[in-house]
Amino acid sequence: MKKIKIKNNFSTAGHRELGDCLLRPWIAELRGLLGDKAPLSKSLLLVPSALSLLLALLLPHCQKFFAYDLHAVKNDFQIWRLVCGRIICLDLKDTFCSSLLIYNFRIFERRYGSRKFASFLLGSWVLSALFDLILVEAVQYSFGITVASNLPSGFLAPVFALFVPFYCSIPRVQVAQILGPLSITNKTLIYILGLQLFTSGSYIWIVAISGLISGVCYDRKVFQVHQVLRVPGLVAQFFSWALEPIFSSSEPASEVRVGMGATVDIQRQQRMEQLDRQLMLSQFAQVRRQRQQQGGMINWNRLFPPLRQRRNINYQDGPRSEERVSPPLQVSEEQVARLMEMGFSRGDALEALRASNNDLNVATNFLLQH
Repeated sequence: MKKIKIKNNFSTAGHRELGDCLLRPWIAELRGLLGDKAPLSKSLLLVPSALSLLLALLLPHCQKFFAYDLHAVKNDFQIWRLVCGRIICLDLKDTFCSSLLIYNFRIFERRYGSRKFASFLLGSWVLSALFDLILVEAVQYSFGITVASNLPSGFLAPVFALFVPFYCSIPRVQVAQILGPLSITNKTLIYILGLQLFTSGSYIWIVAISGLISGVCYDRKVFQVHQVLRVPGLVAQFFSWALEPIFSSSEPASEVRVGMGATVDIQRQQRMEQLDRQLMLSQFAQVRRQRQQQGGMINWNRLFPPLRQRRNINYQDGPRSEERVSPPLQVSEEQVARLMEMGFSRGDALEALRASNNDLNVATNFLLQH
């Protein structure tokens, strides 16, 4: 890697240019691993939504063919309803919420590839149909409630199934803290959308539970279902050839991705925070390389001059300068304990938290990445 010399004093333009230099290799490496294309997610976002609008606005008389009626499946042997009734949403609210969730879950396609992502959706879609029948029979046997003809239609069960890998594999990063112990994280919006979809209908909880169970079964490889319910290689190649030219697109080269729905001011703030973190990490790496052979404690005061109060070295001001020095920053023992549980020493944890102004996420990044 190229070494970048960093100055403490720089203008706004220099800050932006330096941040671009720091972020560009990282973004290029990330794109090389994950890729910018998510054709399957985009097709699931656009095609079912367009068909739902078409049925609702122009072809309302055809909606009966896409109703998810398990009573007709069991008594009239209309097996085709297990396919048609579980693809297109007849409720526009469900269409909107599921589309937003699919948009956010596209990270799994970029992380694992389109074929593995499609296999997970296929497996959870098939398993959820079985769990729907079991849950409906269980509800009818236990409570005497017939719900077979009232289940919501659409590609909903795989959307709920995606919450399983989302909960297990996506790290939780605190964004803000409200009302004491309550905190807003990078995953809060997704859970709110899922809750909105979960409460959008009377019996959608059956579809949600079957989707979650199927997601757990496929994610945990129960009975090796991931080996049986997967997309064949030839089918994956065909759809890759057919969908990528239509739905794939490249990301802007000079922009950093920000959260969905952010305003211009929030976008600028998020970009500046990302640049600041990259600058601090680079400064930390540079100082740590210089002191690695000495075996001593890193001088956090030198590394983060704006974050900590230092004593004035001008001895002429003696007592006056000491009066202006604020007391050392109090560090939460709970945060120190959490860092020590990760394997860091107490001294490094204390210094990292003091240098980062008690920001646990920044301190963890410093200690983990270097």
